[in-house]
Amino acid sequence: MQSAPALQKLLDELERLPGIGSKSAQRIAYWMMNTDSATVLRLAEAIAEVKSTVHFCTRCFNYAEGELCEICQSDKRDSTVICVVAEPRDIAAIERTGAFSGVYHVLGGELAPMEGIGPDELRIADLLRRLSSDDVREIILATNPNVEGETTAAYIARLVKPLGVTVSRLASGMPVGGELDFVDEVTLSRAIEARREL
Repeated sequence: MQSAPALQKLLDELERLPGIGSKSAQRIAYWMMNTDSATVLRLAEAIAEVKSTVHFCTRCFNYAEGELCEICQSDKRDSTVICVVAEPRDIAAIERTGAFSGVYHVLGGELAPMEGIGPDELRIADLLRRLSSDDVREIILATNPNVEGETTAAYIARLVKPLGVTVSRLASGMPVGGELDFVDEVTLSRAIEARREL
């Protein structure tokens, strides 16, 4: 059955979203068609607003609306401990545990030479600049427990150790081959508390 052109355009755009297949796209599109206009307009405005106002923090590369994100602005955070993550969504996963009170550094991905992602494509140089200018005593490497994450952690550890900064890695308990964003709070909390020095 052929959909109305506007509905088909919406279905096509929804299917481009990560994790949304044709069935999910249909459910979302039909929900939009059957809900009140004000609800759909609020959703559209929220999408437009986040795209126009949210950018990367100039210090840690988390999402921010100002120059610095809320974590970098907070005087309640321990700026001597930096947790290094691959993506901003990993910060949200760690923050949900309530087990970490330091600050973050977002790499923007993990080393994946087969996909053309080398050290220059990540924010490793920015991390090294932070370590040379800030009073940092420890970095926690919280990259994903998969081949790319382990490679990234080992590479950064090799660069940071000569600087006299303690380098630790999240402890076991996290599933190998998994992604930080999908780990439950208890497991992630234990992994943070039982991290080990590399």
